[in-house]
Amino acid sequence: MSATGIEAGRDDTAQTAGASVLKHDRRKKLLAAMAASELDAVVLVPGANFRFLTGGVFPLRERPTLLVVTADGDAFAIVPGLEEPSWQKLSIEADVALWTDAEGYGPAFRRMFAGDWSGRRVGVEGQLMRAFELMALEACVPGAAVIDAHEEISTIRLAKDPDEIAALRRAIALTEAALAETIRHVRVDMSEREIQTRLLMESMATGSEGLAFPPTVAGGPNSAMSHAKAGDYRLQRGAVLLFDFGLAWEGYRADITRTFFVGDAAAADLDLYRVVQEANELGRRSARPGLAAGTLDEIVTGFLKGSAYADQVRHRTGHGLGLEIHEDPYIQRGVARALQAGNVFTIEPGLYMPHRIGIRIEDDMLVTESGAESLPSFPRDPVVLG
Repeated sequence: MSATGIEAGRDDTAQTAGASVLKHDRRKKLLAAMAASELDAVVLVPGANFRFLTGGVFPLRERPTLLVVTADGDAFAIVPGLEEPSWQKLSIEADVALWTDAEGYGPAFRRMFAGDWSGRRVGVEGQLMRAFELMALEACVPGAAVIDAHEEISTIRLAKDPDEIAALRRAIALTEAALAETIRHVRVDMSEREIQTRLLMESMATGSEGLAFPPTVAGGPNSAMSHAKAGDYRLQRGAVLLFDFGLAWEGYRADITRTFFVGDAAAADLDLYRVVQEANELGRRSARPGLAAGTLDEIVTGFLKGSAYADQVRHRTGHGLGLEIHEDPYIQRGVARALQAGNVFTIEPGLYMPHRIGIRIEDDMLVTESGAESLPSFPRDPVVLG
């Protein structure tokens, strides 16, 4: 099976995640975010924010589906008639305008956005809404200011609640189980493709929802490529083997990176590994509520830049994690947002020597009231496989 064949979030039918209507506490978060940004309405398409608010998964296809929430808490939707049975499974309390292929979606847009929208501010998910949906929306709300409010809308997912944290813990536990079983079979002369096939088999055996993202399985010189794809490279003795991998549970995604040695480990490579390991530990130890995300990056990246391998630093320290594999808060310089309890993000320092070796160690962190907890427990000390 291909890497994308068991990828999470690729369901062909709508699913519910235990809740109907707009989840009350989460709707309050959205309305507060709208008030802070002076938005009169937000328009969502199927995706992470949609799932967060409704508890349901709905496919994003070529026929537009929109959920609109107004500042007074009302909700209405534009749904293809073909998808009406799937929509009904979600049990969302919203006025619905159905449309058919014969009539097109224009009339449904006009019915739902009837009235005077002059002077109103309508927020959309700029990183997710497609051009034809935006054009149809703008045509139906003349005089309104349609603005990209992706960041403002997504702030409702910044602080994870207990159910979300439980789902993340489960996704991480399944990821660690699949990785632990996979590395038991690694030997010198195995190809990256063979190892990835084993990883996918073990992933399916866990009973997870599927892959959180296409995995990276990179050996030897390919490990120096941040997002390498598994190929025909066969592991040589002393080579490193890097896994960047995660599984999903109830839509929440794990993201773990570990780098191993195969057959043997050269002293110089172990020294490189130790520097990355220390940076990872420093980042995990430093994370706490109130610390600016950019400051955390400065601490970790500053440590790497102060080492003998300053020229081998390529990327920021980390990114937020949840229903999306990359979301706020981003752990990178210049981000002034203070970390808060409930934030989940990665700490993933790495060093990369082009055409020779790359080392990265990545953990998923949960900010607590007094500090931070590493959700993965997979060992970080250097390990020689095979």
